[in-house]
Amino acid sequence: MLIFLRLFSRLPLPLAHALGVLLGLLALLRRRHRALLRDNLKLTGLYSPRILLRAGVELGKGLMELPLVWLAPLPRVFTLIREVRGWEHIEAASAQGHGLALLVPHLGCWEIGGIYLSYRVPVTALYTPPPQEWVHEMMRYGRERAGAKTVPPTAGGVRALLGKLKAGEATFILPDQSANRGEGLWIRFLGHPAYMPSLPYRLITSTHAVPLILFAERLSWGRGFRLHIEPLPDVEDNTVATLARVANQAISALIRAHPGQYLWSYRLFRQQGDTPPPDDLA
Repeated sequence: MLIFLRLFSRLPLPLAHALGVLLGLLALLRRRHRALLRDNLKLTGLYSPRILLRAGVELGKGLMELPLVWLAPLPRVFTLIREVRGWEHIEAASAQGHGLALLVPHLGCWEIGGIYLSYRVPVTALYTPPPQEWVHEMMRYGRERAGAKTVPPTAGGVRALLGKLKAGEATFILPDQSANRGEGLWIRFLGHPAYMPSLPYRLITSTHAVPLILFAERLSWGRGFRLHIEPLPDVEDNTVATLARVANQAISALIRAHPGQYLWSYRLFRQQGDTPPPDDLA
């Protein structure tokens, strides 16, 4: 399988994305898949037939670009990044010796954003291996070959992230995930209650790291990607709950600006057993 994917990684990005469009359209023919995307879009007030179609197509593009992003030579991968907006925020934090907590939502091509970042600054990220060995091999190679380090989502892994942030390095965190029971907090995400991980914000408050949002926008017609690096708005009380609320508002705004590029197939809004969201959720 890896041999086939390495051959596939040689395709030009426009062709890979064209195949992704076909894959996305075929996937939308599956009633269950289409219903999942539609239901999540409706929960957030973003549903329209056009956005549903775009979300399915962009999901297909995202899958078909991964072999190129993970397996193609790094110089070729970096040529796909056409513009970087906001790198000055990373330079400013680094110059002051602050750690960087990169909050990277499932929006656009977050994998290429992580590879680019880890090539330029020391980065450590949590990593849970997938069950398929060949997928694990490809993901691990793709994510670490530019210099990133990965640690398991255990107490030891969290301690490693704390140490890296205190040393002025960067962490790569996917914040828009469904947290395990007891490991998160309820927050309004895209206007709907979601049980989100509190770890990113506990790391920030414990280390005084600078939180930044990283988004790799997928450009049309296979032209490449545009990286956006944005700071969070200033907050008066630097608490976990406040940081989580402000970060998710900022991430929600990005998703509303680029709704087709979000990973709507993820079951982010699932109920957490017998732990419903509070009635007074802000």
